[in-house]
Amino acid sequence: MSSSPKLEYSESNQVSPLPAVQRHITGHNDDGVAVFHSSKPCAWAKLGPSLAFNVVYTISVPKPSMNNDIDISTHESVMESGKLGLVSPNGSVCRMVDFGPSTADAHATPIMHRTQSLDYGIVLEGEVECVLDSGEVRLMKRGDIAIQRGTMHAWRNASTTEWARIIFVLLSAEKVNVHGKELEAGVEGEVPEVVKNQLAGEL
Repeated sequence: MSSSPKLEYSESNQVSPLPAVQRHITGHNDDGVAVFHSSKPCAWAKLGPSLAFNVVYTISVPKPSMNNDIDISTHESVMESGKLGLVSPNGSVCRMVDFGPSTADAHATPIMHRTQSLDYGIVLEGEVECVLDSGEVRLMKRGDIAIQRGTMHAWRNASTTEWARIIFVLLSAEKVNVHGKELEAGVEGEVPEVVKNQLAGEL
């Protein structure tokens, strides 16, 4: 796990002009009737002037218990620990990421990385390029979905003027093995220190 200082999450850390996000968690009352457990704005962590994310929810086991709100208290403990990397080992992470417009100083060289996870990435706002280490690129528009299967990849805002937003669900997975070669999680190239510290967690 990374030994770097933990990220600071707050509503004021949203760096994009995109709409603020509310998280609604459901539960049950004493009669077993569905109710809203809580509703509150999502808190953001800044990784730079044009990159920020919020962790909507985490699960730390393959089949979580929702009895006595165990899953909620576990998620809160994980977030308070500051030790969450991109992936929750043996569990899942739902994370929303805002990408600023691509300029000479922002996202000109996307961060190529591999996580030990199966990921669903859904574009909510703008247009985003999904870049693979083979050089292949796909332009994703609002509503498009990428299924990342342990590949070395990067994300790049396709616009030089508009912000983009993706929501990811990362499911912890076995290491990918291609013809007897295990592909390790990691990052390629130079990345900002604050981003490197986040990626240095459980990739």
